[in-house]
Amino acid sequence: MDENRRDFLKKAGVGTLVGLGVASAVGVVTEKEGKAASSVEETSGTRWGMVIDTRKGSASFSKCQKACHSIHNVPEFTLDDGSPDLKNEIKWIWQEPYYNSFPTKAGEFLSDTLKSKKVTVLCNHCKNPPCVRVCPTRATFKRDDGITLMDFHRCIGCRFCMVGCPYGSRSFNWKDPRSDDGETVVGGGKIDPKFPTRERGVVEKCNFCAERLAIGQIPACAEACEDGAITFGNLNDPNSEIRKVLKENNTIQRKSELGTGPSVFYIV
Repeated sequence: MDENRRDFLKKAGVGTLVGLGVASAVGVVTEKEGKAASSVEETSGTRWGMVIDTRKGSASFSKCQKACHSIHNVPEFTLDDGSPDLKNEIKWIWQEPYYNSFPTKAGEFLSDTLKSKKVTVLCNHCKNPPCVRVCPTRATFKRDDGITLMDFHRCIGCRFCMVGCPYGSRSFNWKDPRSDDGETVVGGGKIDPKFPTRERGVVEKCNFCAERLAIGQIPACAEACEDGAITFGNLNDPNSEIRKVLKENNTIQRKSELGTGPSVFYIV
């Protein structure tokens, strides 16, 4: 068997595995890889992260979501009766029941408080993001500061990244998110020209407000959250406010046992 044929069969074999839905398995990094990445990031540069205090935030969550979705032109599809179209829902920041958010930490007998608790969730901007590993076009990529971003122009809509993400943090545009007039977002107001609108057939998700960080502002959700339920900052800076919050509170991460290294922490 010549070298070219051997190389082709190797590549075809990997493609078949991903196509069969093994992307989630491919995306789970080994413990060794996780430790190697951690040692680099924890000693140099910036790694943006977030702490969400689940004891707060319920009252102001709608403000946080509205602030995020309005500046990022996130559509809100509805059915004919006006109810949310959950099949075509686009989510950047939303709320899930505690059990759905932390299925491996929920325990057999949940207290009534946790049973009824809603938890704010979003992209975890992992140290070792499985979505990046399975994207065939590098439309999803990780920056040096730890933020996982989307290049909407590179996205071919294969949705491998959605299969690879163990958090369900990505949404697919089955419909055009822009209204027929081309100037408004479906279900929302005027299109904000500061952030690109997407097209049908493209995946999208939270970007930690990278465009705001570039001009010295914090993410819109953290700014809009009046009760201080969201703390944002540099996880690699021992003197930052976020490290102070982490030091003073016990926190958990979503599915941290997978080795993805989430950059979003929760005070429960």
